[in-house]
Parts: sequence; C-alpha cells; structure tokens
Amino acid sequence: MKNPSRRDFVKSSFFSAGFLGLSACSANQSLSKSPSKAGPTNTVAEGYGPLFPDAKGALRLPKGFSYQVISKAGELMDDGFYVPGAHDGMGAFPGPNGLTILIRNHEMSPGSKKEDAFAKESIKQSFDDSQMYDAGNNDTLCTGGTSTLVFDTRTHSLKRHYLSLSGTIRNCSGGPTPWGSWVTCEETTAKADENLQKDHGYNFEVPANAEMGLATPTPLTEMGRFNHEAIAVDPASGIVYQTEDRPDGLIYRYIPKVRGQLSKGGRLQALVIKGAPSSDTRNWDEIDLADFPVNQPVDVEWIDVQDPTAPNDDLRYSAFKNGAARFARGEGMFYGNGEIYFACTNGGAKKLGQIFRYRPSFSEGMAGESSVPGKLELFIESYDLELLKACDNLTVAPWGDIVICEDDGDSSAIVGITPEGAMYKIGHLDMEGGSEFAGACFSPDGTTLFVNIQKNPGQTLVITGPWRDRIG
Repeated sequence: MKNPSRRDFVKSSFFSAGFLGLSACSANQSLSKSPSKAGPTNTVAEGYGPLFPDAKGALRLPKGFSYQVISKAGELMDDGFYVPGAHDGMGAFPGPNGLTILIRNHEMSPGSKKEDAFAKESIKQSFDDSQMYDAGNNDTLCTGGTSTLVFDTRTHSLKRHYLSLSGTIRNCSGGPTPWGSWVTCEETTAKADENLQKDHGYNFEVPANAEMGLATPTPLTEMGRFNHEAIAVDPASGIVYQTEDRPDGLIYRYIPKVRGQLSKGGRLQALVIKGAPSSDTRNWDEIDLADFPVNQPVDVEWIDVQDPTAPNDDLRYSAFKNGAARFARGEGMFYGNGEIYFACTNGGAKKLGQIFRYRPSFSEGMAGESSVPGKLELFIESYDLELLKACDNLTVAPWGDIVICEDDGDSSAIVGITPEGAMYKIGHLDMEGGSEFAGACFSPDGTTLFVNIQKNPGQTLVITGPWRDRIG
C-alpha cells in the first residue's frame, strides 16, 4: 500500500479523531488497569517458513538462505590494527562503484585489553593519542569506537576493514544520517576520574568513507549527555531522534541549528504525551497507572531540556518532572516508511518488549501556531516470548518490514514484523556459550542483510537469500 504523505496523514487524522482511539489523557489516566493481562495475543506471519540448522550448528535460517562470516574479533585489519570485540550497532551506506560501506560499533568498556584494536603493545606505542577522544589514565585505555568495512555484495567479498573512531566507551548503537555519516552513541555517563581523562556519555559522528582513516573524535555535547542507545534522522526536517537505555528513560529529539551539521549546536527536547504530562508508557503491572493503549495513535508535544551536558546524569528526572513521558529501556531506532520506529527492550505487561512508531508531522520542529503535533503509537507489545523478547537493534527492510535483533544471550533471534504487525522468525542463534544478534542492516541494493554476533567471538555476518519472497 502506498504510504500517505505527512500532509495527508494530518488531514485524515482530523476526520478520524473521534474513532481512531482514545485521547492521550484518557489513554493514560482515565482507564483502569486491564483485568485480563494474559488475554492479548500477537499475530503470526509465515514469513520465510521454518528455520533449519547449518552444518556448523551456529545459526538457523529459512530454506534458501545462507550466511558467511566476513570479519571477526582479533583479525588483523588493513590499517594494521586488530578488529575490536563487542560488535554492536551498525549502519550500511552506498559506496563507490556499487560497494557497500558498513560502520560497526564496539561496545567496549575501559581497559578491555583482550579484545581491543591494539592487540600488541608495539601498535599502541606507535599510535598518536591525539587521534583518540580519551586515551585514559593509569594504563586504562578507552577501547570503544567504530570500525569500517567495505563489502562487495556482487562478489560476496570483503574489500577492506579498518578502525574509524577510537577512544570512546561502550559504543552501543547509533544510526545513519541522510548526509552520509554514522552517529555512534556512548551508552555510559562515566565522568573523568583517575582512570578517564574526559567525561563520557556523548554521540560522535563518523563519515561513511571508503578510504582508511580515523574520524575526528568530536563529542556532540548539545545532543545530550545520557545513557545513549540509538538515533534516527527524519530526512524531511533533519531532526535527530534519540533513545535512552534506562528503565525510566525518555525519548529525545535534537533540532540542529544547521541542517546536517550536528556539531554546530541545536536544541535538545523530550517527548511529552499531549494532555497527559509525565505519562508512563511501560505498562508494567507494578505501576499503578492506566495502560498505554496499543494501536491507538496519540498526539505528542516536545519540551526543551535544560543543561544537555547533565553533569549529574539527571536529564530524565528533571524532564519527567516537567512533563516528559517514561519508556522502558529505549534501544534500537530507525527511520522507515515515513516513521521513526524504536524498541523498548523490557516494556509491556510481560516485560517482553514494545515497539513504538512515531510519525512526524509536516511541520515538525516549527514553533508557534503553525506547528502540528506528531503522532506516537504503541505498535507492538509482545505477550509471547516465542515470538518476540528483549527487542534491541532494529532496521526497516527495503520492502517495509521491521527487522529486530533480540537482546537475549541465551536464545537470540532475528525477528521480522510486517507493516500489519504480524511477526515471524528470520534467524536463530545456536552458538555455544551464548551471545546475541546486533546491528542488523540491509545493503543499499537490498540483497544482503548484515548482522553482528556480539561475542564469543564478536563477528560480522552477511545473510543472503530470497528476501522479497516473504509470505503473509
């Protein structure tokens, strides 16, 4: 079905306001708790059919699909460094001559020497610390950052891989920008101390460049200092949306002063449910509030966040007090189908996860009476751990399905969700020792799904098959 324009969406919402759903106020304040929490069910799609184990016993995929490992932690890269461990969020970009550029996060904590890029002391000694955001103190090296891979989907071959950002901490996820860069996010609020030279908890921008070289490690301080997870950019407005990985986290947006130039500053704001300040979307039984409704769009507003650098890590507290809505561990986020999708890992009555979608208005970010509210909808709440649990990194496939990585070290899967909300399995991890999928993203030509296995060891896979042949 053709996606309506933002103007069409807003126009139609005026006519359907009476029957589309509850107002934000009644949705979160007037309703009583549902007496039948075990009653709701999720819809299942056939997808690509049953999953079959591979000969190595590591990954189950549907019939007709296959995978290959293209980069593994500890391997020597083309720039003389080693592939760092803790593979996490990742983005895919069009490169020269039909190549695909991947930028991959490494969720490394300070001092993680066993899996850092400087596997040999001689390499670190020859490295210019000015190329790192934070070289650390007392032999505590900041080993997080990103690496870049250049891959040819036609020949299924890795052309090169190299270090592209260094000296950060716990680069968990991030997101691609329309102007050809990856915004990588630090999932930490660590401050300078005897082991760290600088404060952390920022976003950094890495150009999608096919040529080897380290990005300038410039913290995007006005985007906020908090437990970042992921971002998504609305290409129509240039506004950047952000998740916060906390049990009581918020959803933020950053309105840059100059479109496409995030380092030039901007306004940080937090999402508010219109008519229902300080709402709670988590739907946990222990929270004595009305449930946030499923599949009922509500209007939102945005409030300015004071002091984005938050030296006391209290953005979420002050903004909630001023009316911002709470979310249960906001993680993966991605723009697609004209909407911003984001995952809340342990949201919902059964704490199995929620998927929200936010549709920006055509006047997003404008001030005054000309501004029309965007719409927030709880698209999926999982009631069945066999279908979806611990939803984390996500992307939108070229044909409109959401593809999600589960954050479950015991039994991680890649889950697809149709635009109608039906769920199906794409892959299942069977590795000994446990791990999880992360960083799912599609090549620009739509032929290849790239995904990371986070540990034991960290590795990047390419999955190919009849992607457009999904059933139901």
